[in-house]
Amino acid sequence: SSLKKELLAALRDDFTAILKAEFHAVLGESLSSIKSELLSFKKELSSGLSAVQESFTGLNVTVAEMEKSLSTCTGIVSLRKTVDSLTKTVAQLEDKCDDLESRSRRQNIRIIGVPEDDPLSASTAAVSRLLKEAFGFAEEPLLDRAHCIPIPKPKAGERPRPIIAKLHYYTDCVKILSKAREQQRIMVNGMTIFVFPDYTARTARARAAFTDCRRRLRGIEGVRFGLLHPARLRITHGGTTRVFTSPAEA
Repeated sequence: SSLKKELLAALRDDFTAILKAEFHAVLGESLSSIKSELLSFKKELSSGLSAVQESFTGLNVTVAEMEKSLSTCTGIVSLRKTVDSLTKTVAQLEDKCDDLESRSRRQNIRIIGVPEDDPLSASTAAVSRLLKEAFGFAEEPLLDRAHCIPIPKPKAGERPRPIIAKLHYYTDCVKILSKAREQQRIMVNGMTIFVFPDYTARTARARAAFTDCRRRLRGIEGVRFGLLHPARLRITHGGTTRVFTSPAEA
């Protein structure tokens, strides 16, 4: 009985030792496999996180660039609005300046064809006397001043410089221009002169733009036309009158 107990105890201890050894062996292999899988997962996770972080960094850079581009676009839009506003202001100022210059020339006339042989041919007295003889006035019109336009004096045989004369009275200016339109070519003292209003350069260019239109209209029967101040073409045909502000419209 005592021996039996000892044998059972010895067997139990051996069996327990064997089970423990096998359990440790199996558990060790399982833990090693799990550890290996965890390390592999950790490595993959770390690699994935690095890729996400790189993408996030790139996204931040892209967002920053987009913000900068939007800021630039906003600045460009604002600048364009400013430029448009300034362009309108400049156009208005140009119109006002041209209007003021035109008003200052209302009593001016431009005389073309007066020879420059005599140094005093463009003097106030000489021009006043010329106008009296050219248009048959009873008295010489009163001039405030007269002079050739400020360009180099022409050489012998070249066309003389136009003379600008400022009439003291506006009514005299209107009378002279009216007679000049009627006569067109004015013969006086053996020379042919032409008298025109003294327009600003801008107005003169605008009126000259209608030259081709006027040339064509001259050949059409029953059409009356004329230029209105500052540069508008009025055409009357068949009882209908139209006014054009540009050659393209006409």
